[in-house]
Amino acid sequence: MNLLKTFYIALGSNQGNRLELLQFAIDKIHANVGEIQQISKVYETPAWGFEGSAFLNACAIVRSRFAPKKLLKKLLDIENELGRSRSVSKAYQNRTIDLDILMMEDEIIDSESLKLPHPEMQNRKFVLLPLVDIAGNVIHPILKRSISKLLEETKDTDEITRISDSLKNPSKNYNFTGLNYIAVEGNIGAGKTSLATMISEDFNAKLILERFKDNPFLPKFYEDQHRYAFPLEMSFIADRYQQLSDDLSQYDLFADFVVSDYDVFKSLIFAKITLQEDEYALYNKLFSIIYKELVKPDLYIYLYQNTDRLLENIKNRGRDYEQKIQPDYLAKINQSYLAYIKSQTNIKVQIIDISDKDFINHRPDYLSILEEIAQNR
Repeated sequence: MNLLKTFYIALGSNQGNRLELLQFAIDKIHANVGEIQQISKVYETPAWGFEGSAFLNACAIVRSRFAPKKLLKKLLDIENELGRSRSVSKAYQNRTIDLDILMMEDEIIDSESLKLPHPEMQNRKFVLLPLVDIAGNVIHPILKRSISKLLEETKDTDEITRISDSLKNPSKNYNFTGLNYIAVEGNIGAGKTSLATMISEDFNAKLILERFKDNPFLPKFYEDQHRYAFPLEMSFIADRYQQLSDDLSQYDLFADFVVSDYDVFKSLIFAKITLQEDEYALYNKLFSIIYKELVKPDLYIYLYQNTDRLLENIKNRGRDYEQKIQPDYLAKINQSYLAYIKSQTNIKVQIIDISDKDFINHRPDYLSILEEIAQNR
């Protein structure tokens, strides 16, 4: 999964209801591309490079996880949806909507399909003027001058007029107020780490990720479950206890809350499936002592996904030691989680069915999960 990046996007329209088309584009960008951080004022400008109707132009700052070329593809899809058909000809022409990536932080890309920063942005006043509204101090990574300075230096003398109408930011403030600790749980391959990471990045939360990669018993367990189940579960409970004790004992002053991709109770869920009866009895005694000492989540989110999708996800992420996991093992884990959830009376639990969702690659699915969390709080 890609990390969040900041993109600067130019919008323009000179056909139809221009302001309405710009607003539609903003709405689509929010829904399909990423979080809109800021939107400039709207300016009317003469057609540039050809005889045509005047344009309305604006710029937006967008935070997105998509790679630049994939983001460009999504912008082209939005153009197409709003009635724009890009001509093979490079000649300037009228358009219902025009969406261009101007910059992505301080990165430089020079490929046939995408060049960043946009090679002509410093020569176009209708780009620089709205961009100064929201990014005047940002430095052009090649020219090494601020956007404000580039506006001062541009040779473009076109008359540009600010209009009174403005574009509305559709981004919603999903409220996590009152939550100090959220645990995201789910079966193997459900996507709990991805969702916890996305929430932490989007809502300024401290992230706690399970350190399963460092467990030397995990690959051995999938080769010989009977032999390595007990040392595996003991090592997991010890590591989880230490990690959660350390990370939850003090909250980060610069984070609004804590989100983790596991809850310590998963130790008992997996132990009940993997251990022999006498081993589980001993393990349960130890777990009961540890569990009393730990902070419990204010919200426990369980991502439910059907077994076929889980197996597909496990295969796609390509961890060698997971490829021999059997469907019945995943089914047992899911049943144990659901039994635990039904038994909880003191923890706020929310089950979200993601069997038909791809919230990593399909932003509307991610937004629907946030909406479901917000509605059921």
